[in-house]
Amino acid sequence: MQDFINKTFKGLNTAYYVRHFIFGIVIAIVFVSALSNGFKHFSFGFIFSAVLNTFLYPYARFVYESVVGYIFGNNVFFVNMILLLTLKIISMMICWTLAIFIAPLGLGYLYFYHSKNS
Repeated sequence: MQDFINKTFKGLNTAYYVRHFIFGIVIAIVFVSALSNGFKHFSFGFIFSAVLNTFLYPYARFVYESVVGYIFGNNVFFVNMILLLTLKIISMMICWTLAIFIAPLGLGYLYFYHSKNS
């Protein structure tokens, strides 16, 4: 069991995980504060989902960046900074919202990658 955890959940670089975990916390705060205006009480499911998405967000972002890196390769695009930041924020929000569905792909990849290399 410890081997499985080391190959999956500890498979990302620590600095990479912490960086995206902090972004996940910021996104969770934005979502909770935006939705708190409409709801007087949060359900346990909503809070659990926000916490789970925050912890899984780095793995979802890893999948997203791997797919985008594979598609675009080492090409460099020159675009408007406002457009770039807008698309980046939208992609971050989508990855956080769908982290529970996207992250298992990243965890599976990390498991097989680290199993092959060990």
